[in-house]
Amino acid sequence: MKPLICELGMGADVHGHDYTKAALRGISDAIRHSSLTIFYNYKHPSEMRVDVTVGVPEPDKVDKEAVAAALPFGDVRVTVVKGGLDDKGMGGAEDITLAAVAVKAWLDTEGHGFKLSDG
Repeated sequence: MKPLICELGMGADVHGHDYTKAALRGISDAIRHSSLTIFYNYKHPSEMRVDVTVGVPEPDKVDKEAVAAALPFGDVRVTVVKGGLDDKGMGGAEDITLAAVAVKAWLDTEGHGFKLSDG
C-alpha cells in the first residue's frame, strides 16, 4: 500500500459538547477538499484503505463506527487520540468542542505501471 491522499479537517460542536458530532464535521471538512479521480484510473475507490485519526479531549466519547460510516469509500480504520480543544463559551460553560481530523488514503499500486514514493 502506498499513501496517495492526506487531508486535514476541523470540526466543531458549538453548544452540544458532542465529540462525535465534531469529528463528523471534521471528516466532512477533510473530504470536501479531495477528488478521488486518480483512483478510477487504476482501481475503484472502494479498494483503498482509509486511515482516520481524530483528536479530541475525551477520545472515549467518540463513536468510531459513526465516524467510519461517514467515509464514502474504502476499508476505513479509525483511531481516536487525545487532542482537539474544549473551550469555555461566553457564559463560562464549556460550549465549544473542536476535533482535529486527519484522513489518509492508501492504494495498492502493484501491477499498475506507476510508482509512488513512500512519503
